[in-house]
Amino acid sequence: MGQAKARGPYAKTPARRADIVRAARDSFAENGYAKASLRDIAERAGITHAGLLHHFRNKDELLAAVLAERDAEEWQQGLEQVDSPDELAPYLAELLRHHQKAPELMRLWIELAAAASRPDHPAHTYFVERYERGRTQFAEGFHDKAARGTLREGVSPESAAVLFHAVLNGLQLQWVLAPDLDIVRPVTDFVRLLFDHDHTDE
Repeated sequence: MGQAKARGPYAKTPARRADIVRAARDSFAENGYAKASLRDIAERAGITHAGLLHHFRNKDELLAAVLAERDAEEWQQGLEQVDSPDELAPYLAELLRHHQKAPELMRLWIELAAAASRPDHPAHTYFVERYERGRTQFAEGFHDKAARGTLREGVSPESAAVLFHAVLNGLQLQWVLAPDLDIVRPVTDFVRLLFDHDHTDE
């Protein structure tokens, strides 16, 4: 007797959720959040509207999942590509250029981050934990740079971690308001200011 097949929306749930998130990411980028529909996203993912609602209750949950996935991908890329101060500026410059190719996702991220500042917002905990985790991980990396003498004298690793997020997020906010603004050069200059290049790692 053959094995029973998994049935309906319960089949291969993690893979199905991943398909839905990818479909939502494409739909948000192409149509904008307001115009993207759950039915379009379901069709792109190859499932029914009811099947999509089994995994995500509404479009807000989908947006949070899309942005969380992008965060995870970019964090992993950073770990793989950046091993010294000299590699940080080129990586950030390329990251910003990549974000500029999907301005709607950049805009949605900024809007969601601001809305999530309210304690009762569904994404509040995610953003609080995201920034806490980011500050902690960057501060640990900057402590290593300080020990090697590459972090700018007088700048604490903790301050450097806070500044890092503030500059990167602030530049993207300015760009969505003024798309002609060059934000790649400023992020490169910021990294140059953050590290003492007279004592870079050999």
